[in-house]
Amino acid sequence: MQRRDFMLGAGFGAVGLAGTAAGATTHHKAKAKHVIFLFLNGGLSQVDTFDPKPELTRMDGKPLPGPKVKTDSATGNLMASPYKFQRHGKSGIEVSEIFPRVGGLIDDFCVVRGCYADNGNHGPSLMLMNTGHQLAGRPSMGSWITYGLGTENKNLPGFMALCPGYPVMGPRLWSSGFLPNIHQGTYIPNNESTPEKLVQNIRNASLSVREQEKQLGLLDRLNQLYLGDGAGQPKLAEGVQAMEVAFRMQAEAPEAFDLDKEDAPTRARYGDSEFGRGCLLARRLVERGVRMVQVYFGNSQPWDSHEDIRSHKGLAGQADPAIASLVEDLKARGLFEETVLIVGSEFGRTPMIQSAGQLRVNQGRDHNVLGYSTLLAGGGIRCGMTYGATDEFGLRAVENRVHPHDLQATVLHLLGIDHTRLTYRYSGRDFRLTDVGGRVVREVLA
Repeated sequence: MQRRDFMLGAGFGAVGLAGTAAGATTHHKAKAKHVIFLFLNGGLSQVDTFDPKPELTRMDGKPLPGPKVKTDSATGNLMASPYKFQRHGKSGIEVSEIFPRVGGLIDDFCVVRGCYADNGNHGPSLMLMNTGHQLAGRPSMGSWITYGLGTENKNLPGFMALCPGYPVMGPRLWSSGFLPNIHQGTYIPNNESTPEKLVQNIRNASLSVREQEKQLGLLDRLNQLYLGDGAGQPKLAEGVQAMEVAFRMQAEAPEAFDLDKEDAPTRARYGDSEFGRGCLLARRLVERGVRMVQVYFGNSQPWDSHEDIRSHKGLAGQADPAIASLVEDLKARGLFEETVLIVGSEFGRTPMIQSAGQLRVNQGRDHNVLGYSTLLAGGGIRCGMTYGATDEFGLRAVENRVHPHDLQATVLHLLGIDHTRLTYRYSGRDFRLTDVGGRVVREVLA
């Protein structure tokens, strides 16, 4: 049964769907078609970027009032941000000086300042933000999205994950879990620059396209004979689909991944960095109908500034032009209104200084899941606003709090999907991306 043929009232998972058919029916009218998730892995500090706290500056060097807060590591007194904030745009939203170009476009964003998570360690928080669960084995958000909606381009995978190496937890962050394997994210090592290195074996050096078609045709007939005997091999069917996508990629992937097709000024705008190239690739892939692209900032956890928060300035120097250029290009190409853009981390950082311990420099901040910021933009997002708030020091989300499940429910809603009805039966129960929680944050919707 194709997605477009079944009644939504039965639920997506109730009919054992497979494949990646485009034109899927949605639960309600979708406001967006694509998702780009720019993941600043390691922990972006909210009080140094998008959540200014004058009281933190006033209380610099003094103890945090009240009982001592337990964090992942030992922390000391309050530490003011070394960066200045400035109001931008018609909205007057304050943005740190280390994000000047994003600040200039802040009217295109919704700054969600009331985010919070559950676990102060990188692994569980990365899993929660990417898969909706702290433990490995669940399908990623991109897998759920392509399972529900399919892809618009059969010549490219519907979900791609770009990272120069591997973030903490690696491929588990874009795994399809118990969903059909065709929905797993395709990993692209964007530390490479040529299509042949970005996508290995993209060209067959031994067989022509016609010879490959004959080979796949024979394999398909053999597989169909086997499946026709009632063998019931869903994994085989998934493997056939994966091979077909891999074959079709030869026609379109070399051109899609060739950044030399972009002129020099465009490449310069994004910046000569791995993250810059990743953002430019994300735009090119969405232009070609890829449903979701996730761009990790770098290998391991580059934003994990325990020793010196001043390292954020260099990191932002790569992130700022890339994010701003992506927004500018999506708008110029008519893609902004149909693409949900997310910019965020697995958690934030404390307003207190990281205690010395084994650190060489003692001007950093520890992990903070109690309160942090995430940026939203694009399809269906109400722009030029802030939503939620942390306390006067930027430690805890205290107003309009947003959990990762709420964020995931909101993204699915913008794609036309009711997060409570996108389910898959596995091991005797129905699973969903948002587990048993999540609410659509309607206040941030246009």
